[in-house]
Amino acid sequence: MFLAKITMLLCFFSLIIGLSLYSRRKTNTINDFVVGNRTVGPWMSAFSYGTAYFSAVLLIGFAGKVGWGFGMSALLIALGNSIIGTYLAWRILGRKTREMTSRLNVITMPSFLEKRYDSPKMKIFSSLIIFIFFVPYAASVFMGLSYLFEQIFGIPYVIALAVMAILSALYLVLGGYMAVALVDFVQGLIMIVGVALMVYFVMGHEMVNGFVNGFIALRAQDPGLILPSSSVSWVGLVSLIILTSLGTWGLPQMVGKFYGIKNEKSIPVATWVSSIFSLIVSMGAYYVGSTGHLFFAELPVFNGVATPDLIMPSIIGQALPPLVGVLILILVLSASMSTLSSLVLTASSSVSIDLIKGAAVKDISEKATMNLMRLLCIVFIGFCLYIALNPPGIILTLMALSWGAVAGAFLAPYIYGLFWPNTTRAGAWAGMLSGLLIAVGGYLLITLSPSFINSQLMSLLSSWGTPFFGSLAMIIPLGIVPLVSVVSRSYPVEHIERLYNEEESAIA
Repeated sequence: MFLAKITMLLCFFSLIIGLSLYSRRKTNTINDFVVGNRTVGPWMSAFSYGTAYFSAVLLIGFAGKVGWGFGMSALLIALGNSIIGTYLAWRILGRKTREMTSRLNVITMPSFLEKRYDSPKMKIFSSLIIFIFFVPYAASVFMGLSYLFEQIFGIPYVIALAVMAILSALYLVLGGYMAVALVDFVQGLIMIVGVALMVYFVMGHEMVNGFVNGFIALRAQDPGLILPSSSVSWVGLVSLIILTSLGTWGLPQMVGKFYGIKNEKSIPVATWVSSIFSLIVSMGAYYVGSTGHLFFAELPVFNGVATPDLIMPSIIGQALPPLVGVLILILVLSASMSTLSSLVLTASSSVSIDLIKGAAVKDISEKATMNLMRLLCIVFIGFCLYIALNPPGIILTLMALSWGAVAGAFLAPYIYGLFWPNTTRAGAWAGMLSGLLIAVGGYLLITLSPSFINSQLMSLLSSWGTPFFGSLAMIIPLGIVPLVSVVSRSYPVEHIERLYNEEESAIA
């Protein structure tokens, strides 16, 4: 049985490396490496978006902890991810993002913000945000993956981390964005099959005994596992929906999928394919996580400490046949590699193109820039590995901090920058800084629990956790940006026409 497990895993690794080697032949320029030279078709773009969205953070840490805390209510998060985080993101942002970034000839979020707001300093600052806060996010992906390796193969946590770091670096450095898109399509198919099998075996397990009986058993344990029973719980649930759904609108690695799609005609197809994919994967993951109380009376223990990060691996190990468990490992591996590649590619391209080539060393050649991006991919993965070996908290906390800080900083300046010509540089800076401060400040507040804050209030904020401040970091700047823009100096008419007059720009 162990030999069969290893064989399945090695076949998967060989497939990924083979596809990456094939893609390397098509990666000759910076545009090729970062956005696939804007030639990626709708299905590959859709699957790439979905697999970057859902990683071990969802399938292991997030689905387990949220399912344990909210039960069947977690399925509302899946609906939010599918409708807001995927369908509306593609429908509202896709065409405008593809058109405007192509016309302005930008391939990163910092470059877009620089040209839109005529601010090189904003480009440098946003590049630093991406690099700093993508590290804990990627580390949380490593952590979730390693827990599953340990559960299914008995491989020590540290060894699993090292293997994943090496494989991720090799996979990304070889092929760039084309490798990411091609491999994501294959991995997306694996994820759909794996989630379907996971739901089938968990639902059929004697501890669940079908959807209806599982629903009744959870309600008998605690009605709050069907719908939140207090306003405090509702705030926590809504915060998670906003964080994980609206957050994709401001995350550079997600928005970047719109840059590379072949043309605007491909967007409607990509919208529906990506939305259906998201619904299947997120519903399946959150449903399995919601059954945690049917399998365990208390949280599973890792190194003597009870942790929700082990709920999903433990359910998988208990409910699924061994070989199906390996397929689920490959499922999570697929999702995680896609997310990691998107994070690492976004971070390394931002630093190399926007910080080093754009600000520090402007005359650096294209070949040197590509080599620098590959080197930074390795450096970034090394940072992530260190954080994963010395984690400051559970997976959900790391993910919430990263999503809240990055999406909080970029979401409002990016959306207003696309659609509202009257957005000013001061308004964009106000939105970026306020979002960042709310997300990081909330995390520090919960972590440090300062004595000058009322203990009852502190207990309430702690119960809502980092996701609450992450959701505020996205929403509040949506009001701050237009308020500051109204009272601050506007741009010259020439600048606005150059940005928004599509017909005039096309003629030029």
